[in-house]
Amino acid sequence: MANLISQDATPLSQTFYYPIQIVRLEKVVSKSEEISSLPSILVIYEGHGFLTLKGEQYRLSRGCVVLWHNAKELDITTKLHAGLRGTLIQYYGLTNDQSEPSILKHSEPLSDCSYEIIRMASELEIISSESMNSNPFHFQKLFLELLEALYKEMEDRIRPSDSWLEQILNYMDRHFHEDLTREQMAQLAQVSPEHFSRAFRKKTGLTFSAYLALLRIRESQQKLLYNMPKLDNLAQEVGYKEGTYLSRKFKQLVGMSPSAFYNKKKRVVSLNTNHTACLLALGIIPELGVYSEWLDDVKQVSPVYKLNNYEQDTTSIYKNIAAVRPDLIINYNTAKNNKSLLSVAPVLEIPFMHISWREQFRLIADIVDKQQQVEAWFSQYDHLVSQCNEQLDRYLGIRGTAIVWEIGENTAYCINSSFGRGSQILYDDMGFHLPTSMLHHNIEKSGYIEIDIEAIANYPADHIFITALPLNKAGKKRVSHLFQSESWLKMEAVQRKQVYVINQSNMFYGYDPLSSKAQLYELMKVLTS
Repeated sequence: MANLISQDATPLSQTFYYPIQIVRLEKVVSKSEEISSLPSILVIYEGHGFLTLKGEQYRLSRGCVVLWHNAKELDITTKLHAGLRGTLIQYYGLTNDQSEPSILKHSEPLSDCSYEIIRMASELEIISSESMNSNPFHFQKLFLELLEALYKEMEDRIRPSDSWLEQILNYMDRHFHEDLTREQMAQLAQVSPEHFSRAFRKKTGLTFSAYLALLRIRESQQKLLYNMPKLDNLAQEVGYKEGTYLSRKFKQLVGMSPSAFYNKKKRVVSLNTNHTACLLALGIIPELGVYSEWLDDVKQVSPVYKLNNYEQDTTSIYKNIAAVRPDLIINYNTAKNNKSLLSVAPVLEIPFMHISWREQFRLIADIVDKQQQVEAWFSQYDHLVSQCNEQLDRYLGIRGTAIVWEIGENTAYCINSSFGRGSQILYDDMGFHLPTSMLHHNIEKSGYIEIDIEAIANYPADHIFITALPLNKAGKKRVSHLFQSESWLKMEAVQRKQVYVINQSNMFYGYDPLSSKAQLYELMKVLTS
């Protein structure tokens, strides 16, 4: 057979990439499987956690991707039982000319990556676990497609245009009520007006003037949730000179006049379980709401009203919300997708950790015109708290100190009232207080502190509540060792039998009226048993 390659031909210089190992994230966190010092791709499917990399800590959530040259340098922890799931893909690069192989690397996690990246990583994990692979080329092809998608994602984020666009959008969020023009914004961004318009429309899907009008009308809708001011006054507050012009723009975007919007019964979408529970406690089923497993059991609601933020990609969630045509979307102010939903409806951003569940409940009641119902609910709840305290006065007397612990797979978390988890009842309703040792950790600012499981014994309190225990074998073993340790057994709370292992994380996860009432009953049960 003739030699098809000439003796003088120069081989193409290229890098070949080989996936070596694919490990589920829970095995990485628990360190139950050996990880090699190879380039890695970490893809988060759902939940929340933290990554420590080169001394810096980063928050992990659905859509986060970490690209790093050494998998052993990735220190990952789950936080507050947030159900962190994902996969770690380790690979090897080989060049045919002995040069240094090029790998994907980024100095910090890439957040909010596309659903396609999550899908490909998940499919690779499934294929890698199958004992028989009928099409080995599909696995290689899928891995290369994932690398290509990640490379494009990384390239898109380092384009200079993205940085100035984000700055402009943030500026408009703060100054939309002022007299802004395209030329002013282009000058601020130091680009030409023409380039500004093209880049702005590509980023937002809207022209500059349409996006500015959207911000102003959504702000008008937010203000109309509470009262009906004079249109001229409302117009000047949001950036227009007169009420008639505001009314015309309002009708174009919302489909009705400002007064009609103020008077109508609002169709509400809730994007977290706490605010869904607030609405349910007021007798309102949101058009779409996020439900926890515990809330599902407490309130039987048809699946058509449920939105699963974890099982759906961002595009599907957007389409589902748009389909129900809400008048208002409720979410915490820390959620990243709030701005992208403005084209659907105004987003009421409730401060996270800065107002109590009672204040959140009242705020939502005001918006949906259920003030009488919320006051009746609080009257009943406060009467119940009063009865509980009378019983505790007879049973315990002076309350003393209390600590609430959640024990995860590798770490323990002490929870303060701003984070809920039952501590809002112990400290705000029942009169217990945190031990001084915890106040030194600045827990009132952070909402919780994180320590090693074994270190729990270093923080004594009169009463110790454990609302969650680890599910993995290694975590259970560490808790067993803690409970048998000399330092634990010497604690006064242990000797007085004032340690309460409740282990109902689903119930205690909620920070809302329904969860708080259920937590109150559970805490009373263990305190008086």
